[in-house]
Amino acid sequence: MQILIFGAAGMVGRKLADRLVQEGQLGGTAISRLILHDVETPFRPDAPFPVDTLTSDFSAPGEAERLVANRPDVIFHLAAIVSGEAEADLEKGYRINLDGTRFLFDAIRLIGDGYCPRLVFTSSIAVFGAPFPEAIGDEFFLTPLTSYGTQKAIGELLLADYSRRGFFDGVGIRLPTICVRPGRPNKAASGFFSSIIREPLNGQEAVLPVPLDVRHSHASPRSAVNFLIHAATLDTAEVGPRRNLTMPSVSVTVAEQIDAMRRVAGERFAARIRQELDPTIIRFVEGWPRRFDARRAESLGFRAEASFDEIIFVYIEDELGGSIPA
Repeated sequence: MQILIFGAAGMVGRKLADRLVQEGQLGGTAISRLILHDVETPFRPDAPFPVDTLTSDFSAPGEAERLVANRPDVIFHLAAIVSGEAEADLEKGYRINLDGTRFLFDAIRLIGDGYCPRLVFTSSIAVFGAPFPEAIGDEFFLTPLTSYGTQKAIGELLLADYSRRGFFDGVGIRLPTICVRPGRPNKAASGFFSSIIREPLNGQEAVLPVPLDVRHSHASPRSAVNFLIHAATLDTAEVGPRRNLTMPSVSVTVAEQIDAMRRVAGERFAARIRQELDPTIIRFVEGWPRRFDARRAESLGFRAEASFDEIIFVYIEDELGGSIPA
């Protein structure tokens, strides 16, 4: 089995590649080759099978055709310009998030000759827009209030249509905010949800730009990888024509996030958070969904953490060697 990951240099892409190398198989089929692509050179993990690293702009005309020419069996499409950057740079956001996605989908379609790979597309809860019900269920309509959400919503429609026509076997997963993200902050407007946990646990001060009563939905990077692998292996006959699924998540307020850190690590870590309200970030947050009823995804076997305490423990186990710093 050949597997191609777009966006492999990102945090989730790298963790996905590491997991695939560690397990050596996907859905019971041995991996024969792993192809990692991004606009910057992805990390190449040691593996018992060939691993190729490719660097280019997949939204450039003709590039997607070159990248899928070897007919990978499974394609993970994680490549995207994140929310804050897509809003700040309209042209770049649409070029990567919409044109790049469309070029990739068409490159697969144009191969023809019975080629029909499993394609897993990472969408986002940004496809939903206010006003919201208490919990967003499977029947809630897509009315995005950001350019990023609009680009992802269009990608979802394309994925469903191309799957219906048999060009590929697609599954779209709407990711909640992935928290706690390791490493340096990215340009996502939601980055502070991770920083208010990550920085204090690493001995640094964190700035909280929103009020304590802001509520949002989260899942860990470990859960994100689990979502991707499950989406690549589940029976899509059970999914049916509605190919895009909202992933399970933990809905908490910022105050509840901080309380969870107090329970897990202690008050001295929570004391490293300084509130400094940012009107721009607050405006973003006001348009974000807060809670989801993900029973359809759960009925198909997708699982996330049960509490934000558990999300913090995952970060400690996966990024801090299993122990809280002194």
